[in-house]
Amino acid sequence: MPSRLCLLPSMWSRAAVFATSTSRGPVGCGVNAPGWWVLLLLLAIPAQAQTPPGLPPPNIVLIVVDDIGYSDFGAFGGEIDTPNIDALAGAGVRFSNFHTASSCAPTRAMLLTGVDHHSAGIGNMRESVPFSHRGKPGYGGVLNDRVTTVATQLQDAGYRTAIAGKWHLGHEPRNLPPARGFDDSLIQADNGADNYEMRPYLPLKSEAYWYDNGQRLAALPPDFYSSTAFVDRTIAFLEAGRDQESPFFAYLAFQANHAPLQAPAEFIERYRGRYTEGWARARDRRIDRLAELGLLPAGATAAAGPGQQDWDRLSPEQQVFEARRMQVYAGMATAMDHEIGRLLDYLRDSGDYGNTVFVVLSDNGATVAEPYESRFVRAWLDRHYSRAVETLGIRGSWVAAGRGWGAVSNTPLAGAKFSASEGGVRVPLIIAGTGVVPRGGIDREFAYITDLAPTLLALAGVSSLSNQPLDGASLVPRLGGPDSVESAATPTGAAPTGAAPTGAAPTGYEFAGHSALYRAPYKLVRNRPPLGDGEWRLFHIGDDPGETRNLATELPQVFAQLQADYAAYVQRVGVLPVPENYVFEKQAALNALVFVWLPRYLPVLLLVLAAVLLVFVWLRRRRRRRD
Repeated sequence: MPSRLCLLPSMWSRAAVFATSTSRGPVGCGVNAPGWWVLLLLLAIPAQAQTPPGLPPPNIVLIVVDDIGYSDFGAFGGEIDTPNIDALAGAGVRFSNFHTASSCAPTRAMLLTGVDHHSAGIGNMRESVPFSHRGKPGYGGVLNDRVTTVATQLQDAGYRTAIAGKWHLGHEPRNLPPARGFDDSLIQADNGADNYEMRPYLPLKSEAYWYDNGQRLAALPPDFYSSTAFVDRTIAFLEAGRDQESPFFAYLAFQANHAPLQAPAEFIERYRGRYTEGWARARDRRIDRLAELGLLPAGATAAAGPGQQDWDRLSPEQQVFEARRMQVYAGMATAMDHEIGRLLDYLRDSGDYGNTVFVVLSDNGATVAEPYESRFVRAWLDRHYSRAVETLGIRGSWVAAGRGWGAVSNTPLAGAKFSASEGGVRVPLIIAGTGVVPRGGIDREFAYITDLAPTLLALAGVSSLSNQPLDGASLVPRLGGPDSVESAATPTGAAPTGAAPTGAAPTGYEFAGHSALYRAPYKLVRNRPPLGDGEWRLFHIGDDPGETRNLATELPQVFAQLQADYAAYVQRVGVLPVPENYVFEKQAALNALVFVWLPRYLPVLLLVLAAVLLVFVWLRRRRRRRD
């Protein structure tokens, strides 16, 4: 059952606070009520956000982009054309030290619930969970019944709620959006899919799962393109409720820029002739721009990346292919930004823009994975997609960013998607709109994905009474005035000392055996093979976002304290150790074989085996009769 809500003062108004009590003590927000009949009345009526006339609760637009690296947006140092996202950054706050999970489903679970992904039921993704973890608490791969989503709580408070885009939190009826607080929904339920057609993008699934308000779709329109369709659906939802006075919560979860990289040709062609200089020079320009914008601390060293010699060793044909794949990547991001611009224009025309808060983030860092390196995956892709350079990005083509451009996207950070290093988990976050005072400001303090659920509730003036205590803390105090955000000239963090940090609360993280413990300004991190050597390292990520200087020996007390904090985190959320031979990609392939392809073709195989056996028995009996 959805949890009850009480209302607290928001940034814009002093909301009424309702509470109930019984003879056994206070219930709800802890304010005594006249009697038991008030309790019954309040239980019968959904809590509504109470604000003075003329100051309605704000609308909320939550935009999640997929696999976008830290420095891809123009506002975060990139050369990709993202004018609408950049405009939101210029009107709001950029969080330069914001962290998510290193993969999509855990991030989305924490985003919508405000609790650690193990507590929410997604300690690992269903596609990659080890056999020994299946069925264990915290490892169902879908949201469990103990958590309540932000959408449910806003819905209870009178918000109209909608999602359009990637879901990846389960496609059982109890986990589809209608059961998780969304009035309207159009979702892609898998970890990824083709952007034009209803088909899987990798052999992890035998088919793609799309749902419209909880009903599985049999086909997509012939002119379908994911980014356009998601914004179309969001605008249709807003238009349908245009005459209603209730505020809205619109969750827009793009597939861009997840593989396969695909975009309308006109957006790709904007970049023709670009990126021919190679990875290293593109990365150097981003580093310079990050420093110019105040997003890279003075004196900080960027993580190592591909060198110019790596590019120069490529053949001319390989260089053309590499440049084209990045042109497609940039075109896909620009196409998405264009669609965001359409939504912003609609909100301006409808008069809702001025009372809307916008939150924009990526679900994790950019990927450096290259599925074509697997013989099995390559054979499957060659049967279903084209990789010809002249058709990259259009319908029927398949390409990923690759190792070189993935590293460029994550500039100046180390690591990539799936890694616990900063390149996998530090992503852009922008909050803008009504009530956000520091226009163009940069917040350099540590923030985490579980902070966004309490932030959204606080923006709406709603206090959560979820069954599961929230792990995050609202970021609203960092949005409301000139003193809440540092200027670009303010130095970051504190100088390393020998003492263990005491003020900052520890935040733990684990996915697929890759682990981190944040206690600002420090980070303890360990990556298992093949992404690392399994050794713990300590970094001051305020001054050293590239994780270039290991402080474990220099600061033994801090190192020991964060290790103890991580052990406590493991115990609290129920992290299970991964098997010694666990490798994410291999486990995903095994799970697909055992749980997708064998069940699909086992009846056919059994029939074939039965037929062979019958023929064998018949031939044997016939031979005996002859003898």
